[in-house]
Amino acid sequence: MTAGVGHLWGVGVGPGDPELITRKAARLIAAADVIAYHSGPKGDSIARRIADDLVPTGVIEELLRYPVTTGVSVHPLGYYGEIGAFYDAAAERLAAHLAAGRDVVVLAEGDPLFYGSYMYLHDRLADRFPSEVVPGVPALAAATAAAGTGLARHEDVLTVLPGTLPVPELARRLADTQAAVIMKLGRTFPGVIEALRQAGRLADAWYVERASGADQVVARVADVDPARVPYMSMVLVPGPDTRADAAGRATGSAVRRDADDAPGSDSADRIAPAAPAAPGQDAATHAEVVVVGLGPGPDHWLTPEASAALASVDHIVGYGPYVNRVPQREGLQRHASGNTVEVDRARFALDLARRGERVAVVSGGDAGVFGMAAAVFEAAEDEAYAGVPIRVLPGVTAAQAVAARAGAPMGADFAIVSLSDRLKPWSVIEDRLRHISRADLVLSLYNPRSKARPEQLFAARDILLDERGPETVVVIGRDVGRAGESLRVTTLGAWDPAEVDMKCLVMIGARSTRVTPGGQVWTPRFVED
Repeated sequence: MTAGVGHLWGVGVGPGDPELITRKAARLIAAADVIAYHSGPKGDSIARRIADDLVPTGVIEELLRYPVTTGVSVHPLGYYGEIGAFYDAAAERLAAHLAAGRDVVVLAEGDPLFYGSYMYLHDRLADRFPSEVVPGVPALAAATAAAGTGLARHEDVLTVLPGTLPVPELARRLADTQAAVIMKLGRTFPGVIEALRQAGRLADAWYVERASGADQVVARVADVDPARVPYMSMVLVPGPDTRADAAGRATGSAVRRDADDAPGSDSADRIAPAAPAAPGQDAATHAEVVVVGLGPGPDHWLTPEASAALASVDHIVGYGPYVNRVPQREGLQRHASGNTVEVDRARFALDLARRGERVAVVSGGDAGVFGMAAAVFEAAEDEAYAGVPIRVLPGVTAAQAVAARAGAPMGADFAIVSLSDRLKPWSVIEDRLRHISRADLVLSLYNPRSKARPEQLFAARDILLDERGPETVVVIGRDVGRAGESLRVTTLGAWDPAEVDMKCLVMIGARSTRVTPGGQVWTPRFVED
């Protein structure tokens, strides 16, 4: 015991083998006034068992037994309400020791802050008492050593996933990464197997149970009986072994980079080209590039024609968030990239088709409206792609979605303009805005306002005010069709462009555009002379 308040230690004791406990962890355990550890509703504590030989005689021990793990919670706020209350109570038990000047060591299997129970105590106590975390060997490191295989090489992306994810989401993430670790198995194992199958990764996946322990098990996932899989197990999906392939893997996935604007192709990001076609491969009768508009958000706005196309292709190519909207299935290869490499992306898709592959290039909304269709045709001007068939499938546009939510603001002539100046100078945009305003067309503004160009929307509003009255109707749609959707109707004079960002579409009415008493917006079909 020390003078004043005690010190809180979160100590990792490793995955199971006591010899993997660090020297620092061993020293702190031996000197502790209080040793705390978690356990399930039944049975003993794994962390306490690992550190058993180091726990000093006479030390105060605090068993923090979970009230529920995989069972049904009867708490009025459900599982997370019951677990939150448990952590609150556990933290106060330890706080009493710390306030009395006792040093407290909380044992954690693996590493304390890697899916560790200790972190929830740390959240509640670290701002009240001196605290420190001592890292431990994580279970994934022990599992990789047990399997005796390299997990991630060179620039491989390693993704750690909980097996509790829904199967479609887990399959998508497995397909989008080179190497993966799946934790939290047990009852989730049948779903994990199905996700691996859909992602085409089942044959390469390893199962490791109780890594580094005396009862350790290592097997191919396909050979494991799902009925006997415990929670303390994991799946390893190694990245490709480039030693066996001098050419390396096909790199359809480019470096991802966030950017404020879309669209645009003038970027330093580049997609590595697909392997060149062998002589005669261009003639494959089923090979094509189909450009698909996914619509602005919800699945039910995806057309049946687009769904059928996505179900028949071998490859999906597109901007990362759009690729993520396509469900993973067995045999489907996904190639995601940043949002300013459209032409590079198109060339990659065309190269795949030249090799005889069926490829879908995906866009949000309609692929022909500020989407990938034009980029594909731009890339296809290269004579090398003369024999590649290209189809474009329509999709619901953002302007259509906002108009439908508002009423019928595009009931008469209308125009659509992107305010992004990546592919055209601002002076051209200004000139177009003036002519559209003078022509009294309903105007939809895409890419209205980004962090990189926060003032241009104010300039656009002022141009419109030069030609139209302040009473002109304005509709601002945000995330239409998605969670958090909002729609606001105002006027050109009252509208503050500062409320707008890249999640919005702004619609400026014509002089004849009206608002019903119920707040719906419409533009008459007729025009008075």
